[in-house]
Amino acid sequence: MVSLRCKMMVKEELKKLGLKYIIVDLGMAEVLEDITIQQREKLKANLLKSGLELLDDKKSILIERIVSVIVEMIHHTDEIPNVNYSDYISEKLGLDYTYLANTFSEVKGITIQQFIIIHKIEKVKELLLYDELNLTEISYKLHYSSVAHLSGQFKKVTGLTPTFYKQLKKKRLQNLECI
Repeated sequence: MVSLRCKMMVKEELKKLGLKYIIVDLGMAEVLEDITIQQREKLKANLLKSGLELLDDKKSILIERIVSVIVEMIHHTDEIPNVNYSDYISEKLGLDYTYLANTFSEVKGITIQQFIIIHKIEKVKELLLYDELNLTEISYKLHYSSVAHLSGQFKKVTGLTPTFYKQLKKKRLQNLECI
């Protein structure tokens, strides 16, 4: 929902400046014409007011595109693609995965795989709190090889077991209800 709203805001700002665009997607807008310095500054200021940022650096833009693909894949689809993540990301962005991975690591200081794990664990936390799926169903949904694998990654990232995390959150919610 957020990405759709962002796309609409970017499109609106481009229209206000009289700029014709081809596409606005994955944190990127392709404009048909050259942008003047004044238009760029106005666009930058207007996007900033909306909580968005205009990136000029090609590496920053690429990193934002990689992040967008990963976040979309893990948090905004009902079913995570059952394919190799490197192939999925490479295909979505139309670039060689080795280049993407090296650039990402250089700029972010972590690997794409580590970034994916962090986001998968965030998704696990979310699903645990909804309490609609058990751990086996969550591990299947997120394509973990086993519950033990999911639990191991969860503990490595959070320092807690999934079960303890769920109990902890339930206690906090109960305590809030008592206040």
